[in-house]
Amino acid sequence: MIDDATDRGDHRALVLQAARENGLLGPKQRTMGGRFPEALIQQAKRVSGISESTDLLTYALIKLALEDDFGEQLLARKGSVPKGTFPAG
Repeated sequence: MIDDATDRGDHRALVLQAARENGLLGPKQRTMGGRFPEALIQQAKRVSGISESTDLLTYALIKLALEDDFGEQLLARKGSVPKGTFPAG
């Protein structure tokens, strides 16, 4: 089960904690289904340590929902560092 990660103190537990703090985990009100390549599912289960497909999908959605926009923010700053900030090399 996905909540078992909290007992191990691993990265997954931190992701779940962030999801709870952001109000992303609550009553299950919606059903989702889909067809996925078997190799993708098996690799995701191996990497994540999650064995149940429903928990795997929940974790994947949490990761996507919590994904930061660091790359976008970095690119938006292009040209905003004043010339002369860093010595010429």
